Amino acid sequence: MAGEKPLKVAIVAGEESGDLLGADIVRALEKTTGRKIRLVGIGGRHLQELGLTPLFDGSEIALMGFSAVLRDLPRLMRRISQTATTIAAERPDCLITIDSPDFSLRVAKKVRAAAPAIPIVHYVCPSVWAWRPGRAVAMKPYVDHILCILPFEVKALARLGGPPGTYVGHRLTQDPGVLGAATAQSLPRDLSADRVKTLLVLPGSRSGEVRRLIDPFGKAMSVLRQRGHRLRLLLPTVPHVADLVRTSVASWDEKPEIITDAERKWQAFGKADAALIASGTVSLELALSGVPMVSSYKLDPIARLISRYLVTTWSALLPNLISDRTLVPEFYNQYVRPENLARQLEALFADTGMRAWQKAGFAEIARRMATEKPSGEIAAEVVMGCIKRANRE
Repeated sequence: MAGEKPLKVAIVAGEESGDLLGADIVRALEKTTGRKIRLVGIGGRHLQELGLTPLFDGSEIALMGFSAVLRDLPRLMRRISQTATTIAAERPDCLITIDSPDFSLRVAKKVRAAAPAIPIVHYVCPSVWAWRPGRAVAMKPYVDHILCILPFEVKALARLGGPPGTYVGHRLTQDPGVLGAATAQSLPRDLSADRVKTLLVLPGSRSGEVRRLIDPFGKAMSVLRQRGHRLRLLLPTVPHVADLVRTSVASWDEKPEIITDAERKWQAFGKADAALIASGTVSLELALSGVPMVSSYKLDPIARLISRYLVTTWSALLPNLISDRTLVPEFYNQYVRPENLARQLEALFADTGMRAWQKAGFAEIARRMATEKPSGEIAAEVVMGCIKRANRE
């Protein structure tokens, strides 16, 4: 195999997370095939270290979104056309698009039209199971296979008439921080009623989320205090909203310890008795860490209106969807009430059925998400299978 010509792989990865996934696949392809990999397309520093010279800065894709489309549509459409034209002209052995579906799937569609023989694999299934399910069928003519990072997505794609999918695993299952927190959570814990309870407060990573949730979260802490609980509040956050968080919690009766360091965040996950969170990926981090939680979210008025017509999923929370049962209580919009949130958290402070239900469910989630091989190897096998099938046709 070492004497074979290099494998030419086109790749489109804009965000940091996609760049990491792309680099993982490229290394696995090189290892499993024994061939050099020649890269063309878009990627960040991790793919560039493997030899990619990007067509342009991948951060431009990371900006893709509803507001970005309205603000800068002509430039983005030019970038889509530029990327697709270049890839089609290169005639790679395969095109791998990663996440950022509003950009990458438009590239895939144009490449398929210009060069139908190029096999196309998309990494990270768009959330067709949650909203706009018609996207699944729409992808089928120009995406040959989808690499899924959530175990239920393979069946969801089949049910919705989308391309075939393969579950390759999720990076969080092997994250050292998650594994360390899970080990800490598995140790014996004092659940006596008069102890100081350690509570994680996670109001979101976007400024809008923080502004909408910080007040009811603070009031929920006041209710817990009034009901006789002694609390230690830990609030991990991200740098770009840290100042907003500090200003917003200044009026709280119980002041939280604000954490921006990644290592201290995972230590906090290991120490926590429970968590009050803004619905999002953090719910999966907590579930895999073994931290019981209560989830809530407040949509902005426009999103609240749109969600009535586009959202189809029975739950917005990944632990519930993966386990296929209501493990974690979730409250939205007008139902984000401090008095209720406080009482929900109380049920997690002690050795209750609700706490045991969540803990057992989280262990099941870890089992369902486990894979026999590293995700990069599974993904590389799928990619090579698509290439071989295309060569036979």
